[in-house]
Amino acid sequence: MKTRFKFLLLSCLFFQFALAQKGEVTGKLIDVEFQDPIAFANIVVKGTTTGTTSDFDGNYVLSLDPGVYTLSYSFLGYKTIEISDIEVKEGAVTTVNVNMEVLAEGLDEVVVAVSVRKNTETAVLGIQKKAVNLLDGLSAETFKKSGSSNVAGAIKQVPGVSVQGGKYVYVRGLGDRYTKSILNGVDIPGLDPDRNTIQLDIFPTNIIDNVLVLKSASANYPADFTGGIVNIVTKDYPTKEEYSLSVGGSFNPDMHFNDQYLSYQGGDTDFLGFDDGTRDVPINRNQDIPNRFEFDPRLTTITKQFTPTLSALRESSFMNYNFGFTAGNQYNVGEGENRIGFLASASYRNTTTFFEDAENNFFRRDPDRSVFELATDRTQSGDIGKNNVLLSGLLGGSFKTKKSKYRLNLLHIQNGESTAGDFSQTLNFTDFIIFSKDNLEYTERSISNALLSGTHTNEDATWTTEWALSPTLSRINDKDIRTTSFQVEEDIISIPQNNQPKRIWRELEEINAVAKLDFTRKYKLSNKDAKLQFGAFGSYKQRDFSILNFEIENNTTTTQFEGIADNILLEENLWTVENNSGSFIDPDISIAEPANTFEATQQNIAGYVSNEFKIGSKLRTILGLRVEKFESLYTGEDNRDINDPAKVIFDNETILDKFDFFPTANLIYELTEQMNLRGSYSRTTARPSFKEASIAKIFDPLSNNTFIGNIDLQPTYINNFDLRLEWYGESAEMIAISGFFKTFQDPIELTYFESSSDNFTPRNLGDAEVIGVELELRKNLGFLAAAFSNFSVNINTSIIDSKQIFSEQERNLRELGLREGETLGDSRELQGQSPFLINAGLSYQGEENGLQIGMFYNVQGKTLQVVGTGFVPDVFTMPFHNLNFNLTKAFGENDNQSISFRVSNLLKDDVESEYESFGAENRTFSKRSPGRAFSLGYSLRF
Repeated sequence: MKTRFKFLLLSCLFFQFALAQKGEVTGKLIDVEFQDPIAFANIVVKGTTTGTTSDFDGNYVLSLDPGVYTLSYSFLGYKTIEISDIEVKEGAVTTVNVNMEVLAEGLDEVVVAVSVRKNTETAVLGIQKKAVNLLDGLSAETFKKSGSSNVAGAIKQVPGVSVQGGKYVYVRGLGDRYTKSILNGVDIPGLDPDRNTIQLDIFPTNIIDNVLVLKSASANYPADFTGGIVNIVTKDYPTKEEYSLSVGGSFNPDMHFNDQYLSYQGGDTDFLGFDDGTRDVPINRNQDIPNRFEFDPRLTTITKQFTPTLSALRESSFMNYNFGFTAGNQYNVGEGENRIGFLASASYRNTTTFFEDAENNFFRRDPDRSVFELATDRTQSGDIGKNNVLLSGLLGGSFKTKKSKYRLNLLHIQNGESTAGDFSQTLNFTDFIIFSKDNLEYTERSISNALLSGTHTNEDATWTTEWALSPTLSRINDKDIRTTSFQVEEDIISIPQNNQPKRIWRELEEINAVAKLDFTRKYKLSNKDAKLQFGAFGSYKQRDFSILNFEIENNTTTTQFEGIADNILLEENLWTVENNSGSFIDPDISIAEPANTFEATQQNIAGYVSNEFKIGSKLRTILGLRVEKFESLYTGEDNRDINDPAKVIFDNETILDKFDFFPTANLIYELTEQMNLRGSYSRTTARPSFKEASIAKIFDPLSNNTFIGNIDLQPTYINNFDLRLEWYGESAEMIAISGFFKTFQDPIELTYFESSSDNFTPRNLGDAEVIGVELELRKNLGFLAAAFSNFSVNINTSIIDSKQIFSEQERNLRELGLREGETLGDSRELQGQSPFLINAGLSYQGEENGLQIGMFYNVQGKTLQVVGTGFVPDVFTMPFHNLNFNLTKAFGENDNQSISFRVSNLLKDDVESEYESFGAENRTFSKRSPGRAFSLGYSLRF
């Protein structure tokens, strides 16, 4: 008995040891024409009977002993692919993705022999080469080269793409409203629901498979984009157990461990991205606040409820830090090919920024046309401290059968951002007056999203049905914004007239629901493969928005407070019945203005049909038509008295009702096996956001600007024309030249309000057009000498010219402000349109030493930021020259560990916007100095 037990034990140990010595080859099989997965194909080790089959998604896993193999990939109706030199290492995973071509008519069998292709940039270029849309992309390998920890940092390498504020992507220099972001092919709102793009820095690169930027439209995508659609594709469920851990930190000498950093005391949960209630409205929103002339002691009691802190504190700042964790696996379930899988990810990032001598200024032209230099309206300079916490979690599960796949993803993102500012202001009404301004803000944002989707196919995979349901709840709360201006005169601080301290609460809640259903039918047309797609789409958005304002008044004779601003709400300085003087909450101002409380809904119902077929053997043709019924409803009222006959009241009234047709055409001519000529036409739209199509008045305490909505805004309609010549080589090489032309009808732009330069409003201005050229080169430098075979260069540039015809109103205003000798043409640049973009990168990748080194440069040309009104000049965002260095070293068993070092903004360039006026020196509108940052990171796969 003991002998049998020992034998069994030794057998088990030997079996486990034998398994431990094996490695795996994994990958995905893709139809080269349609970019669809090939299910149930055969994968066999050449010369043996060892093999496996691909699953529903075209994925496969083959466990083999260490060695070098040739694998054969075959499926009925496709050319058999043989890939040699596949090296399997002990305990390691080798990824080999395969593009399979359909057999030419009349051929019984064709065997194509190639060398191993790994899941690198080549895989994304394969998608790009055969895609219906004109697109560019980034792979997970590209993320590693650039050293970017989030998508926003990496995507700047895509031709024609720039990132604003480190978060929001612009495609082809067009502003945010013309770019759309989607996650795994489905709409999802970002942390700022007024933007069309998702905040890309919320996605860690360790959960991303690739990012695809579509620059031409097709009928199966929503029509509300023009510059591009950014599709963020998360990693699929792994075929085996996988875990990864990453930690990192960043140090900026200009910002971190600085004892002059500005902050203020918040809640105990700020480090988790939400407020613990410390900043909640201290009184009932419907609280009746007595007037001081009523001599009601409740006024003192109510005033005491408000936190007395009104000024920022100086303290030492900490460095940036982050960490993340991912886990995933798949399991067989029961008999047959049923599998379940899961993917989980959590990430945390805490970022501290400190801008010293930050500026926000306003200038205007002199009424005298002979005076060229700009006159000062208001200047503001000082320090801004900001702490941003981002916490995200993703949990997904999948269930696969032979002919179906179901997927459920749950995503939650929590963001908290506290800001403290200390400024010196000068106001020029009749004479320069110096003010001291303190500003405290806290914004709490959250997104909770669920995505339930399914894919089904019939026996021969000629029919495919895909569906998705995706509800999202978004919340944004600005909690207790405190802005306080004090006049400074001979070291005495006093409250100025008509500029009382303010306390503001803003609440936004938005429900977003998306549903889509797509059908695909593969068939033969003139004995050639063709594909018919049709489907339906529906989206519903509902927003509740409100602002609650309070002002602090003081009726003392001198209104003087020696020392810090916080003295104004100290108990000894409060108004009481006994002294009848001091500070108190003003009941006349402390109300929720009717215009700043509204409800709105938007709904979009769409259907589409698209047909892909070949004309001859070279020309792929994809023709489509999308129909969208868009409706926007609004409930709200202006600030006029209820008895005023001019008062405007909206009660769930329709403010937009559009039924539009959006045709698309994509043509791809295969000049050679490596070269395509593409042409595309589409009609798209850009619709106003909830905030824009409203009568709200939203004050920004940091800049002292007020945004005023425009309920009469209409959608913009755009005609898009694209042409591209592209060549694909070996080793992820490509050369492409693209041209595009766009015409805009009624573009929406942000401009100054006519009666005040402090007020901004969106308007439909004159028609516009954009024409541009893109050049891209990805080249391995091995052609220079063998020693350079590990070096590659990536250069792309976009040159863009935009022209917007002046509307009659804008022309009249500009003519009034012309200087002597200045002439006015018939057009100007399009707002948000950059005249050029340059991305360049030089990288080294060592196959043997696990070393990756790269230098990456990005710049965007001078861009019109704010449209002037004649007497208020145009504001331009100036070029920001961003140069970054990255070094990554892989080590450990099977290179499962890596350490990275990165230097950002090597040139220490500043982010600036400037006024430009004929014959005058440029003056600063805003300025921030981001400094130079040093980052260190570590990651582990196990």
